[in-house]
Amino acid sequence: MNKLIIAVTTLFLFGSSVASECEITINGNDMMQYDVNTINVSSSCTNFDIKLIHSGKLDKSIMGHNIVIVPTDSFDEIIGMISMDAGIDNGFLPSDDRVIAKTAMIGGGETTSTSFDPAKLEAGKEYTFFCSFPGHYGIMRGKLSI
Repeated sequence: MNKLIIAVTTLFLFGSSVASECEITINGNDMMQYDVNTINVSSSCTNFDIKLIHSGKLDKSIMGHNIVIVPTDSFDEIIGMISMDAGIDNGFLPSDDRVIAKTAMIGGGETTSTSFDPAKLEAGKEYTFFCSFPGHYGIMRGKLSI
């Protein structure tokens, strides 16, 4: 019986550890802030989940937030493509192969998520996550590393 308890406890702890290394929840608010500025992705993950919660009250047309992940060396060029013409449903960004992951644009009280395969990331390369609502990327951005 003790061996069974130890085995179940070990499995639970191991499973929880892997899950927490392979997912993150980020909060965005009406003050144009994320509550994290760094995302660390474990190389042991086969899938990485990002959940975004907008804890504010304003509608997405006024204070929408999302999360976009790109290689840092492409960041300036990609934010240069942000355009109202691309539409809020596209996160104001046209489609681009350099975008590793992107959540939907959400407003206050809403939640969204996305996942990606960490195999798309190169060890030692720098990545940036940011909000693509026009103008938000100046404040709402951080680093992602593996």
